[in-house]
Amino acid sequence: MTRGGDKAILRRERLAARDAIPADERIEKSLTIATEGLAVISFEPGTVISGFLPIRSEVDLRPLMAMLRDRGARLCVPVILDKQTIVFRELVRGAELVAGTFGTVGPGPEADELDPQIMLVPLAAFDAQGHRIGYGGGYYDRAIHRLHQKGARPMLIGIAFDCQEVASVPHEPHDVRLDAVLTEGGHRRFG
Repeated sequence: MTRGGDKAILRRERLAARDAIPADERIEKSLTIATEGLAVISFEPGTVISGFLPIRSEVDLRPLMAMLRDRGARLCVPVILDKQTIVFRELVRGAELVAGTFGTVGPGPEADELDPQIMLVPLAAFDAQGHRIGYGGGYYDRAIHRLHQKGARPMLIGIAFDCQEVASVPHEPHDVRLDAVLTEGGHRRFG
């Protein structure tokens, strides 16, 4: 089987496991992740941190994002522009959110585009070496590559539930590893 085929199977299995978490448990686990994240994510006021607004059964990062904002972070979230590109638009209190692709919402085109210094990255699966499987569109991989081309090296923190961990993620030499992962079980640094 190809690496891509292996990834597709792992993606399906781990997303099914995530989907199986009852909604009330997902809320509790998301709040645990928020408390842990606030304790371990260190940054200076004004640091640009990208989060994401939850779709389907993802971790609900809104509590953590609110706490990071209260500590001085400048928040942004991904917005899909086309089949190849996401940008990160500033998320400010009271700004209207507009419907996007794949059931997402985010700030409209009037919002500032920012380059994150810390990225809270959604994922389908991860392993103990910091390799991740995304949702299959490659949006984050391309966004991270563009940031690297600009000379930026954002800290990459995967956001997931414990049930999304797998023994090993098939990876290529060009794949960018996560610096850490944050789940309801805690925070783990890699490398």
